[in-house]
Amino acid sequence: MEYRQLGASGLKVPVLSFGTGTFGGGTEFFKAWGSTQVEEATRMVNRCLDAGLTLFDTADVYSKGMSEEILGKALSGLRDKALISTKATFKMSDGPNDFGSSRFHLVKSCEDSLRRLKTDHIDIYYMHGFDGNTPVEETLSALNNLVQSGKVRYIGCSNFSGWHLMKSLSVSERYGWSKYVTHQAYYSLLSREFEWELMPLALDQKVGTVVWSPLAAGRLGGKYRRSNPAPADSRIAQGGGEGPVIPEDYWFTIVDTLDELAAETGKTVAQVALNWLLQRPTVSSIVIGARTEEQLTQNLGAIGWNLSKEQVARLDAASNKEPIYPYWHQRKNPDLNPLPV
Repeated sequence: MEYRQLGASGLKVPVLSFGTGTFGGGTEFFKAWGSTQVEEATRMVNRCLDAGLTLFDTADVYSKGMSEEILGKALSGLRDKALISTKATFKMSDGPNDFGSSRFHLVKSCEDSLRRLKTDHIDIYYMHGFDGNTPVEETLSALNNLVQSGKVRYIGCSNFSGWHLMKSLSVSERYGWSKYVTHQAYYSLLSREFEWELMPLALDQKVGTVVWSPLAAGRLGGKYRRSNPAPADSRIAQGGGEGPVIPEDYWFTIVDTLDELAAETGKTVAQVALNWLLQRPTVSSIVIGARTEEQLTQNLGAIGWNLSKEQVARLDAASNKEPIYPYWHQRKNPDLNPLPV
């Protein structure tokens, strides 16, 4: 297992981390992701640790806390061998203060997560989304207090826009508070918008990227292609996917290229798609998920080898998408705005 430094922090994380959104299946939405229970979760956690995959990612909102509870039980007796990341911000109930990034909500959410995870600290604590109703200063002050108390080691954000992240970094610097060292972001061959602004920002500010949904909710897992489109009962059709509808021609053009490279490398389509991500700028770790131990084992095969520069270029070309304004305008002047390499 390769380890990379997480942004400007001193923390080293494995290039693959395990996402536990499939643990629990406690709501209709998360049933479409998976419903792994404690026994199988424990086997998966041990399989990960055996492979050197030591970072486990969850969130309070995943199955309304069930994912955290199951992960905590699966890591019983193994906490010192693992890194845990979890998140807060989204609604946990209908209470007026049970969502967002206020000091009130974050302190409560952190305590609740610690209890469910059966641990005394969280290694990486993410803001699951930006809260435009709470002053950034209040959020970052609360997070800094959690770090100083020892309940949180590092802080990160997820699903922020460029100005959300840059303002947060500026406020932290102004007051000498803990900074976001990582941004957990939606990024894959099918969704390269991250490269337009968030990747250059991450390079400039030394923020490590942790990628979520690297296989685009299973679209790049090798199961679907032109000759075998997604059926009505698939995870995508059931609402387990994320983001806007992706045109099938664009999707399957990428899968066609993945099929070619899988044949050339002797790897699976999913392994090729994950390996492409591991060669992108700013990427510190990729969150892989799995409904079964077999899927987990296959995803672990994405490391220990690399696509060639020529193969990466073919995937770049197949997945190229015209950017929106102002990025198309900036790309007319590459001498002023060079692309990340």
